[in-house]
Amino acid sequence: MYATVADLRGEGVTDVVADDARLELLLDEATRLIDQVTGQFFEPRTLVLRLPGTGAPSVYPPYFPIRIDELSDWDLPLDVSQLDVSGAPVLAGNDGPRITRVRGFFSYGARNVRVVGRWGYTEHDGSPEGRTPLAIRRATILLALRWLVPLGENAGDGRRPGRVVAERTRDQAVEYSDARVGERALTDEPEVDGLLWPYVRHSRMGAA
Repeated sequence: MYATVADLRGEGVTDVVADDARLELLLDEATRLIDQVTGQFFEPRTLVLRLPGTGAPSVYPPYFPIRIDELSDWDLPLDVSQLDVSGAPVLAGNDGPRITRVRGFFSYGARNVRVVGRWGYTEHDGSPEGRTPLAIRRATILLALRWLVPLGENAGDGRRPGRVVAERTRDQAVEYSDARVGERALTDEPEVDGLLWPYVRHSRMGAA
């Protein structure tokens, strides 16, 4: 999970409002939703990926590699020390996850490149694997709080004012629309969406 029960307690959620088990459930649901709408995840996870070979020195996994433990091409083991890796913890200006052979190239094929390692979009905190980005942590907290205490459908629900679509008086008609018309909403929570948009994965090459 990208945030903790202690984070929610720090936001003023007392035991009277919700016990730890309920808060953990909400945080887990928020984490799953963030994974879904961004197309990636933000904590270290151990995975085995099968990637299409490109016939070139580089392959492009769908997630940021934190550590590569094993690498093979058509079951031929490759030396993981002979790689140039664009991975996590992510630095400013990173153009996406990439694994490049210093010498040679990956054979062309479908799912012929097998990679075992630790993956995830993390940011620097001085540790080898990094931490969940602070914006992702905040988005998780906000989603859990929003689901914990549902507010009204209109007034006070934190939505931005809509554009004018329909209001009628004796002499004129004015129209109002929802503020999200023309936008793609990620979570239906504008503040959360603003935090998440920079982390939405743009697909390139790569397959799980």
